[in-house]
Amino acid sequence: MCRLYGFRANEETKVECTLVHAQNSLLLQSESDYLGRKHADGWGIAFYHNATPERERRAGAAFQDLHFSVTAERVYTRAVVAHVRLATVGKPDARNSHPFMFGKWVFAHNGTVTAFDKLGAQLLSEISPELLSTRLGQTDSEVLFLWMLSRLQQEGIDLDGDPTADEIGRINATSISQLAHRCLHADADAEPKLNTILTNGRILVATRWNNDLYVVYREGVHDCEICGIPHIDHDNNKEYRAVVLASEPISSEPWRMVPNQSLVTISEDLKLINEMIPGTRPSMLH
Repeated sequence: MCRLYGFRANEETKVECTLVHAQNSLLLQSESDYLGRKHADGWGIAFYHNATPERERRAGAAFQDLHFSVTAERVYTRAVVAHVRLATVGKPDARNSHPFMFGKWVFAHNGTVTAFDKLGAQLLSEISPELLSTRLGQTDSEVLFLWMLSRLQQEGIDLDGDPTADEIGRINATSISQLAHRCLHADADAEPKLNTILTNGRILVATRWNNDLYVVYREGVHDCEICGIPHIDHDNNKEYRAVVLASEPISSEPWRMVPNQSLVTISEDLKLINEMIPGTRPSMLH
């Protein structure tokens, strides 16, 4: 199990308080989640600079690594994915720490691909050679990421292009549902946990599948409840909007739990849609 964080905004924003200083920041969750578990087997923060992702990741505990706070302090961006790891498949190693990256794409996973000892070789065989050659670690999560990108390619998505959130969300939802079915077929007694965040910096899609996931929508420029100042160099000609996803509520804001076995899509213009997987009618969260 792990703790996830995803962020999209329409203006460059600092996220240091959310990651480090908030009442239930990701840093604090690395030391103890709401069940008292440590997530001390690695951490990573990925963010976009001029549409190109940058990433810092380490093998140790975020709460014991000053570099986590130093990295969070310098992040000023419109898109972030961060993660603290409680290892299930693959030892603590920076190469096994999330987020994972390929080209423009960044991915993190909270959960386990159950029966990976049976399904791993099958999933690897379904990944394109170009993508497979980039694999560095031993985790089920990295395989899931590369498998998901291969599924996008098979559906005609140019990974260097500008697909819509609807396109990526549809393929992502179908893939997660099918993978969960395969996991249960391989081991009916183990519950697959497939909470994921995938972004190319413009759009973001997330799934909640058998682990908790929360969302909060922000509108307008407000003073931070932690440090008392806004974190945006605001353009007065714009209406500031942001969406934050997390495994646990981080602040005192009105977080809402995402329904289980559902998909969240965040379009380039920050439209947020939540729909069940599979097939139930989409409901607008905002």
